[in-house]
Amino acid sequence: MPRREGGVNRQVRCLVAECFLGVNVVSSTEPTTRVQPVAARERLLLAAVEAFAAKGFNATTTRDIANGAQMSSAAVYVHFRSKEELLFELSDAGHRRIMGMIDEVDDPSSPPGERLETVIGAFTEHHAREHVRARVVNYELASLAPEHLETVMELRRAITRRVRAIVDAGIENGDFDVTDSQATTNAMLSMGIDVARWYRAENSLPPEAMGEFYAQLATRMVGSRGRD
Repeated sequence: MPRREGGVNRQVRCLVAECFLGVNVVSSTEPTTRVQPVAARERLLLAAVEAFAAKGFNATTTRDIANGAQMSSAAVYVHFRSKEELLFELSDAGHRRIMGMIDEVDDPSSPPGERLETVIGAFTEHHAREHVRARVVNYELASLAPEHLETVMELRRAITRRVRAIVDAGIENGDFDVTDSQATTNAMLSMGIDVARWYRAENSLPPEAMGEFYAQLATRMVGSRGRD
């Protein structure tokens, strides 16, 4: 069982810090002088991810988050107006990161089959590698305030449009055999997202291999051979 440090699960804290916030949390067995400081706002986000993932949004209190960040409960409200605002910031940033990832890996000049395989592979690998945060980002949407939910849903629609455009391109040039591009796109994205719900590193394929496996499933769904 991972050792707990100051109320924050060390394993989860390192995962989220390195993958989401872009900071390096050095192992506690190394000299403390090598640990890079994490700003108070970021500490609260780290603690919120752990608490929401472990207990769910509704069962998590601001005291849980403050304790995890080793701060006072009042300090939460210095940086965030509410627990819901913490969730929104995590959700908004998580979906924007997916959009950025698609921008980075997708090459519109490549054949649709290769594009689909690349994008779905990266999408699924992301949800496996960052499954703790991805569970919070994708499965706590109902707890967002209406205006925040609409912001996140528009990001999700934008992600869907990007992937559907690849499917439509494959249909148009005859590479894909698909009768309903929207339903097919929804199915591919849904199965990639769902990886975050059940993925555990100790009894699953490594994230990269998981991405490759789901990429192959996606190409079969559209009747494409993918990369030769």
